[in-house]
Amino acid sequence: MRRIVLLFSVAVLLEACQESLEQRCAREAREYTRKNCPAPVAKDVIVDSMTFDAATHTIGYFYTLSGQLDDTALVARNDMREMLLRELRNSAKLKMYKEADYLFRYVYYSKSQKGRKLFESTFRPSDYNE
Repeated sequence: MRRIVLLFSVAVLLEACQESLEQRCAREAREYTRKNCPAPVAKDVIVDSMTFDAATHTIGYFYTLSGQLDDTALVARNDMREMLLRELRNSAKLKMYKEADYLFRYVYYSKSQKGRKLFESTFRPSDYNE
């Protein structure tokens, strides 16, 4: 019995060591969404989910805006794209994905008008590696 447990433990360990970056990213996105979403990240900002599209190597972040931020004109005036790009460039947590040239997609929806997209932007390596 002890030998079976040991063999099983070694097999699990080897499988974990062989996880590709794509598999890791997909797993982390699923786990983050399951454990943390929806959750407030700032006043009037809720993170709804994190996704990973393996075909395009795109990590997606989906948010809902409420209150004063729930306004397309306000979002456009606030240079949202530049702010997100600055955060992406400075993020140490995303370093391995940036080094692998992943894409990062941010989508913000309205709380008051369900399904209405207020803002969307995708960043490519040419954007964040400048």
